[in-house]
Amino acid sequence: MNKPLRRVAIFCGLLVLALLVRDNWLQFVRADELTAHPNNTRVRIERYANERGNIIVDGKPITGSVDSGGNYYKYKRTYVNGPMWAPVTGYASQVYDANFIEKIEDGILTGNDDRLFFDRTLAMFTGEKKKGGDVVLTLSGAAQKAAFEGLGDKTGAVVAIEPSTGKILALASTPSYDPSTIAGSNDEKAWVALNSSKSKPMQNRALREIYPPGSVFKVVTAAAALENGNVTDINKPTDTPEGWKIPLSTIPMKNHAQGCANASLNRALEISCNSVFAKLGDEIGVEKMNEMAEKFGFNAEQFVPVRSAASVFDKKAERGGNAQAAIGQFNTATTPLQMAMVTAAIANDGKLMKPYMIDELRAPNLDVIKKNEPEEMSRPVSPENAQLLQQMMENVVSEGTGGRADLKMDGVKVGGKTGTAQHGEKNSKRPYAWFISYAKTAEGSPVAVAVIVEDASGVSREDISGGGLAAPIARDVMKAVLKGQG
Repeated sequence: MNKPLRRVAIFCGLLVLALLVRDNWLQFVRADELTAHPNNTRVRIERYANERGNIIVDGKPITGSVDSGGNYYKYKRTYVNGPMWAPVTGYASQVYDANFIEKIEDGILTGNDDRLFFDRTLAMFTGEKKKGGDVVLTLSGAAQKAAFEGLGDKTGAVVAIEPSTGKILALASTPSYDPSTIAGSNDEKAWVALNSSKSKPMQNRALREIYPPGSVFKVVTAAAALENGNVTDINKPTDTPEGWKIPLSTIPMKNHAQGCANASLNRALEISCNSVFAKLGDEIGVEKMNEMAEKFGFNAEQFVPVRSAASVFDKKAERGGNAQAAIGQFNTATTPLQMAMVTAAIANDGKLMKPYMIDELRAPNLDVIKKNEPEEMSRPVSPENAQLLQQMMENVVSEGTGGRADLKMDGVKVGGKTGTAQHGEKNSKRPYAWFISYAKTAEGSPVAVAVIVEDASGVSREDISGGGLAAPIARDVMKAVLKGQG
């Protein structure tokens, strides 16, 4: 063979070798990645070739599947009370993929999860149709309904947690949307309308929106003051002048309540004295304040298993900023889930349980594939100090600004804290109304709740308050949980 032909043969051999390497790389190394790629049309066709398993609440499905009559996608997802459950289930769309529980547990719901291999194999021999498994949630239908209906036409969110376990009992966000409207293959108009809406109905405000917490953050500052020994007697005057100056500034801290001069910690929480808590934040210092905030879960994403945005406490704030952060201003920002976690830890005598909303995963034959168990996350405060915080929060409801959250039920105590958070540059926009609370019986605390009302149509700026707008919603959620236990 002459030299030119030999070169051509070598070059062709290299091309064949490259082709073989590439082919094996795609088939064996990247096979799983390409099979699961969302842009792989065959993945979507397979996802809807059979009925999806269901998401279960209180033993009943809140999802379903119907024959879509399409050429490619045989089944389409349906939802029961879709807008109420959308922040939990998310959507499963033939075109736009899926999110939240529908996405995270897609393998179980489609039946493609490796843990369902035996079920798939058995179905091949018996001739039965392939079926998806079920996802059983921790949520309470009654609590979710109370949260969703309580928010009504308001913009806001509610999270309720069982303090002793971390089980999420309610997770509502408004305005919402019906996932059924984007489940099919011809729903582009609905998809565009939802994503371009100024009201952001697809935004999960309970998990993915962070807000200035305002005065509800004062319970974190109170916890830090007790744990670090800055306050040893909650009924002792705090030596706080009415015109206490913000450090590195000539501006006095403004109080919206009367009688804050030298108020005790108990009294300061009852009437929400800015000066007392700002001064305490300065005395505790930014390092210890941040340490307490992070024990409650700040500065870290939470996974329930849906990802929740990280709440923020500025660990590098100067003295003036830290003093303002201690009353829920400056750079402090939080999700409703985070404030429910704070409240749950206090109600659970200082023990914070990891929040979660999937109770178990089940195979099509109802065998349990996985059962989630409660898991301790941290211990922000001692039992003794948690009980002091409970005493103060119960005083807020019985004597202070949280009276509208009182359940007035025999044997039930309610603790809470109101908050009206500034919003916009120089507080130019309508403030946010917050309320955090828990209910407690002789057996312990069955529920802790965080409510934020971002906006309420027909309510004047002067009438926006945590005690007025958010507390009644929290009350109804707590009542629903207690009635469900009766």
